[in-house]
This record gives sequence, structure tokens and C-alpha cells, in this order.
Amino acid sequence: MIYGTADRIAVPDLDLLTLLFDSPHSRAQEHTALHAEARDPLQVITKSRARALTTQFAHFLRHGYGVGASGPGRDIVVTVSTGQSALACVFYGVVAAEGIYSAASPSGTPKDLARQIEDGPGKVLICSGDLRRTALEAAEMAGLPERNVLVLTSYPEAGLESADGSLRCDFGHSLPWRPITDPKVLADRTICILYSSGTTGLPKGVLVSHANVVSEVFIPAAINRRVFDEWHRHGRGFARRMLGHLPTAHIAGVQGYLINPFFEGGIVYWMPAFNLDDFIRYSGELGITCMFTVPPIYAAIAKHPGVKDQFSRIRQATGGAAPLSREIQQAASDKIARDTVVTQVWGLSETTGAVTHTRPGRMDTLGSLSPLLPNVTLRLVDDNDQDVKPGEPGEALVKGPMITKDYHNNPEANKTSFTADGWFRTGDILRMKSDLLYIVDRKKELIKYKGLQVAPAELEGVLLAHPSVADAAVIGVPYGDTEAPRAYVVLAPGARGKLSEAGVAEYVKGQVAAYKQLRGGVVLVDACRGAQRAIFYGRS
Repeated sequence: MIYGTADRIAVPDLDLLTLLFDSPHSRAQEHTALHAEARDPLQVITKSRARALTTQFAHFLRHGYGVGASGPGRDIVVTVSTGQSALACVFYGVVAAEGIYSAASPSGTPKDLARQIEDGPGKVLICSGDLRRTALEAAEMAGLPERNVLVLTSYPEAGLESADGSLRCDFGHSLPWRPITDPKVLADRTICILYSSGTTGLPKGVLVSHANVVSEVFIPAAINRRVFDEWHRHGRGFARRMLGHLPTAHIAGVQGYLINPFFEGGIVYWMPAFNLDDFIRYSGELGITCMFTVPPIYAAIAKHPGVKDQFSRIRQATGGAAPLSREIQQAASDKIARDTVVTQVWGLSETTGAVTHTRPGRMDTLGSLSPLLPNVTLRLVDDNDQDVKPGEPGEALVKGPMITKDYHNNPEANKTSFTADGWFRTGDILRMKSDLLYIVDRKKELIKYKGLQVAPAELEGVLLAHPSVADAAVIGVPYGDTEAPRAYVVLAPGARGKLSEAGVAEYVKGQVAAYKQLRGGVVLVDACRGAQRAIFYGRS
């Protein structure tokens, strides 16, 4: 059975930069503030300033390093940065120069970064000042000259110069981008590479095109605007303000901070790194109205005694990147604005972010992954690629304009991740009920206890609902001639020394069926990063 919505949304045939800067679809005016540092919210980058920085960065990359000089979509610019307000303009500038923006994780090692440079291969490496040493070490490993390592600064002024001091963007010249309207070029022209765990193996470079990102911003916006415009007519309008706190190497950061807010005429206030107390404080001080974050942060909001009215102005709250339990959705909803429910979306880097979405104001999606977006079709299949019966769980296969066409330099991954007739294999086990999707777990992470399937995501949701648990990860471990779930648990500060491993296991025992119990044990840890299943940011 093929699932989809009857509603179809016509997406304009425009390149990303033309859509954002020069089309009537974008709600940002020349004077609209788009980016600022959270620590100094009055010093903003307006759309007009972003346009200038974009074309100036593009000129510097083209004439200083030859990015795009040999043709579009060939030269890769690797960027590794913590959160900063001018980063978006670097992204736009790479696209304007007709290069490819390759986002790298700031938490990676020099070896990780060198591997990504080599995989490109990267022609230029751009880093934030705090990652200069890591960038230089990685560049040396990858054989990239120090001259080709650029350091980006955003505050108090924007700057971009080589690490060896030989070249500096003088902001005196501009390179305008070339608009694109050809649908085939828009679908085929890669503008970004995002590294994803995919369904198996090491991280893979996901090729993201103009058409992918334009579809991903335009379709949800069309749904939202129908509601928001009605709210505005009835005096319930609001200004879009977001707090940039997630890694910009992931699709949540690229699409969620660099593209979507701009299209809606909203502003992103940037934090250099995530800190829960600062996140709570800034949310109140800056009057944040829109929030996308990950399950552990929602769990922390729900349980933090210092959360009072800091989130009272939130009008749209969404979770993603990893499964968000119904219990945490409800608990977090209770701590933010009245009449605002935390919704959950589902997607991957390979789908350019979410392919599900809840219309603002809809209140009955708690516990689900939201309905499918228009223009997206889905199948749920068994291990033999046969459609499962309605209501039964199966691996989700998807098609749509935001789905990547290929992985970078990885024909084997392309072969195994796509069916012969073009469906992308997500590796996620979902079920459909009415028009709502529900997560079961990752296909490769399901634990088989005596032939019975145990979903780590379900057990993690049960654990996170405990008031003394700050974070949790569940994996499968050998158990006799089968396997069983083991939990790695981070206790909330006030619970350390009060809740034991046995106490955690006993709590879970009272919440789940017998075959789902934590027979593999409970391990109390300081952070779940050491577990085989990293859940803080989920998979990319």
C-alpha cells in the first residue's frame, strides 16, 4: 500500500538563493533581521547585509581559491564551526560561488575532519576561531595547505581570512549568483553534502540539491502560512525568533537555521555551544517563539526546576533527530506556552530533514511522528520488500522531491539504499494509524530476545519519563543464546546516589512486557556518549 496525502503543493522552480533573496515567496524584507549573536541581540545581520556578505564571500572564494571557476558543483568547501551569526552567509556564499558546502561536526577529531576533507576532496576548509587548531591539524593530515584553511569570525564584525595570514576577504568586491529555473538542473545540482550514518556502515556523504532544500522549506511553509495568516488576522500573530543551539553539521542546523527562518522572515539568535542554563535564560530574555530541538533537551526542560515562564512565548515547538516519547512530549508541553503542544517530526539527512509535519494548532498528534507532508509517498514493507498489512509495522520506504538522489563517492551505498524502482530505504520501522505515523525503531537496532523484537526507542522513552533520569540509551548485548536490552543511564544531579541500577531495572519492569525487561543490565554513566547508541543528537 502506498501512503500519501491528496493535497499537492506546487513548488517553484527556483534556486535556493533566488528563492530566499529575490522571490515574492520569501517573507524577509531588505531590513528584516535574520541573524544575531544571542549575547548581543541588537547587532543584527539584516537581509540586505546578508546579501552583501553572500556575494562578497562568493567573490573571495572564486577569485582567491578558484571555487566554481571550473564549473558549478565541482569544488567542495568543508566547513567546521560552532554556532555563529555569519555562518549562514558562508553557506550562501559557497552556493553563490557555485561550490558545494560540506558540513563537518565541530565535535569530531582532527582525524574525522581529515577523512571528510579527503572524501570530498575539499578544496578549502573554513573553521571558527575556536576550532583553528583542530582544522590545521586535519588539513595537514589531508594534505591541504595552511593557506587553504580559512578562519571565520562573526562578532563584533564579520571576517574571513587564511590561517597563514596571506589572504583576507576585503569585502570590496562582489560575485552575484546565477539564478536557475531549469527543473532538471535544480534537481541535479548539488549544493551541500551532509554526512549521515545512513542505514549501515560508516558515515556517508548525502548529496543535497537546490530542489531538495527548496522543497523542504516551501512545502511545510505553505501549510504553516495558512494557519499563521489566519492567526494574524485575529490578532494572534507573532514574530519568528529561534535560538541556534544544535550542531550546524546536521540537517536540523542547515535547514532549520540557515534556510527556513530566512524564508519566513524570522531571526536566529546564535549560541556558540549548547548550555542548558543559557538556553533557558536566552529563551526568556529573547522572547523565543519557535523551537526545534532534540528529545534530551525537551526532557531537561520538563524536569528542570528553574523553568518557569521562559518558554511562555513559544508558538511552535517541534522535536526530532531521535524518538521523542509521548510522556516527554506531554511533560515538555506542560512546561512551555499555554495552548502549544510539542509535536514530533520524522526524517533523515537523506530526506533533507522532516517528511512529516503537524499543522499549527492541531492538538491530536501526541505520541506520533505527525502526518506525511504533501508531495511525499511512503510504503511500509517487510524483510522481503512486500507491503505489510495496514496497521502493521514495516520498514519505511519513501519518495519525494526532498529525497536525495545519491550518496557521494559511494556506489555501494546507492545500490543498497534505493530499490530498483527508486524508493529510498530509510531503515526505520514505522506503523501508520489513521493519517499519523508512529516510530517502532531503527531496523538495524531492533533487539531480538528469543525471536521477539524489542525496540530500544520504546525503552528509552520509558526511562526518560522517570523524573530522576536525565538521559538514557539502550542497546542489545549477548544474553545466553539470544540478546537482551541493556540501558546506559545518566541520572539527574539531585538523584545521584539515590537511585540504583536495580531501582532503574525495577522501574522499567513495571512499565513493559516481560520480554522487554532489561535483562542485559543497567549501567549508570556520566554521559551516554560512550554507549554504542548515541542519542543526544540522534542520527543526522
